[in-house]
Amino acid sequence: MNGEEPVRLTVAQALVRFLAAQHSERDGTEQPLFAGCFGIFGHGNLAGLGQALLEAELKTPGALRYYQARNEQAMVHIAAGFARMRNRLATFACTSSVGPGATNMITGAALATINRLPVLLLPGDVFATRPAPPVLQELEYPGGYDVSVNDAFRPVSVFFDRIWRPEQLPSALLGAMRALTDPAATGAVTLALPQDVQTEARDWPDAMFARRVWHVPRPVPEPAALARAAGVIRSAERPLIVAGGGVIYSGAAAELAAFAEATGIPVAETQAGKGSLPYDHPLALGGIGSTGTTAANRIAARADVVIGIGTRYSDFTTASRTVFAAPQVRFVNVNVAAADAAKLAGTALVADARAALTALAGALAGWSAPAAHAQEARTLAQEWDQVVGRAYALGHQPRPAQSEVIGAVNDAAGRRGWWCAPPVRCPASCTGCGVPGTRRATTSSTGTPAWAMRSPAAWASSWPIPAARCSSWWGTGPT
Repeated sequence: MNGEEPVRLTVAQALVRFLAAQHSERDGTEQPLFAGCFGIFGHGNLAGLGQALLEAELKTPGALRYYQARNEQAMVHIAAGFARMRNRLATFACTSSVGPGATNMITGAALATINRLPVLLLPGDVFATRPAPPVLQELEYPGGYDVSVNDAFRPVSVFFDRIWRPEQLPSALLGAMRALTDPAATGAVTLALPQDVQTEARDWPDAMFARRVWHVPRPVPEPAALARAAGVIRSAERPLIVAGGGVIYSGAAAELAAFAEATGIPVAETQAGKGSLPYDHPLALGGIGSTGTTAANRIAARADVVIGIGTRYSDFTTASRTVFAAPQVRFVNVNVAAADAAKLAGTALVADARAALTALAGALAGWSAPAAHAQEARTLAQEWDQVVGRAYALGHQPRPAQSEVIGAVNDAAGRRGWWCAPPVRCPASCTGCGVPGTRRATTSSTGTPAWAMRSPAAWASSWPIPAARCSSWWGTGPT
């Protein structure tokens, strides 16, 4: 950030101008890194950031646009949702007043960091000069006068800094942008802004506000790691792919489909990986784990090699580590984050999902899963698809996303039944809806979805179930 022509601006004005000049780029496509700034103003950010955002919109074409928010937590959730929709290549900044305005954003920050979604938080903070403490809503902590409520952001942020002096701003901004555009370690970034520092003016180098492009990388697999991963996959008799959010963020859906079709390996999806394959793809098994489909969980229970692509293996995905039940199951983990790639004692392939899938397709050329395994997966996927389609045709409801009503099962007596995702659970107080063959739904300690079993005859005589008889049941029907 060296430049010859200084620009006289306050810290808040410099911050707003800098954010407006940031762009992200991947695969040759550039876009603004910040679509705007959500904000609720009050003590701690009104005179600084509030004024700077207003002036920018009035005076500067292409400035960071301000969007009025109604709730601090909600604006962070919106920013995280927007980042997810834009495959983590764009996000929003969020600013709040000091005190409870700031602490309202902590839950949103935690959600963003847990789910690796970039958001920039700009909470107001106490006076750096401490002219008359305590100011309104200031935390009086007797163990240290440099502590404020904003320190609660530290454990839920991937980068945190407090700007005690104006000259600290440039390095803090570079650190923040680095974290926001890091595909392996992104999340909530917090820059706490003492309210008096926001309004301090100084000369800034003009180069600080030049258009800057942050290139989001696609790490490629290390050759030895690729060979190890391919070796494990080649030894599989019952392989399964678990597609996580990394497939979506990488834009690797086409590569995933091509890889599955070439190898015959069926694909299950995590919550974040929904839509990795079209719901009607022959090898798409739907969701996996606690809220998963019968098809996916049946294949998972016997899988001897699980290929996790862009997943962090949350408890819902693994049903608290019960869904992968084969005694000698092994894992191949493709992830840009080394910590996730090493989970479950897996063979780690630290790489971008799209780059890894392309490399694995080449390394596995000519190999495919046993035909019987691939055919079983196709049969289960087709059965599930027919179940969902007929259920909603009979219920006169629009067909849902594949995770909402989940596939068919058979019990020992050969009766057909239904797995249903929450909130389709009979209440604990339910004594039965009166349909012959019905058992009251139960939920296991691992969160396995509730279920009920009915014979075809019972379905035919009782559809649709009156709402008065079981208020929690919806949108299912006979096979």
